[in-house]
Amino acid sequence: MRIDILTLFPEMFENVLGHSILKIAREKALVQYKLFNIREYAENRRCVDDRPYGGGPGMVMKPEPIFNTVEAIERETDARCKKILLTPQGDRFSQSIARELAKEAHLMLICGHYEGFDDRVRTGLDAMELSIGDYVLSGGEIPAMVVVDAVVRLIPGVLGAPDSTDNESFSEGMLEYPQYTRPAEYRGMQVPPVLMSGNHQKIKEWQKTRAVERTSERRPDLLNKT
Repeated sequence: MRIDILTLFPEMFENVLGHSILKIAREKALVQYKLFNIREYAENRRCVDDRPYGGGPGMVMKPEPIFNTVEAIERETDARCKKILLTPQGDRFSQSIARELAKEAHLMLICGHYEGFDDRVRTGLDAMELSIGDYVLSGGEIPAMVVVDAVVRLIPGVLGAPDSTDNESFSEGMLEYPQYTRPAEYRGMQVPPVLMSGNHQKIKEWQKTRAVERTSERRPDLLNKT
């Protein structure tokens, strides 16, 4: 997979893409990251935003630098890609969306900033719009990092075991069951005996029961969707 990230602050991504699972995915040649500084594609690099028509606070990102960046990438690759705008007005990002995006060969993440995009970016690029939650951040860079991390770990071959993501939270519409490791007793708190019993059928039953209980307690809305 190739992932293009269009941003005014490419330096924000360098450490994130160079560590942990994202680094491993690149070393395995399963993903290629490319950072594009939108400012470099502007007719005036010192002016990538302007005051909004109709008045109001803040500044709005101009359409011209973004269209120029997208079109330059398309000329280079000569291939279609899935364009994604990171915006609070987008669809709520989810594990199911991450799984669908992990099937794509080429993603383009476009990070807004200031008061957001000129709306002609949305209509003119015919892009998917994603939000990571009902709150506002300074820009789309951190949401883009969230999307990249969630998607890349789902690409086959990135994680060590093929079934590593099967029982994670949200993978089956529920939160994950409690997890334990050694030691069996710590500060008076015990690992449930069933997990050390070696009885795989009973362990699976325990895990399913605890997943339902935890989801019911913490995210009952998830159960209502199933």
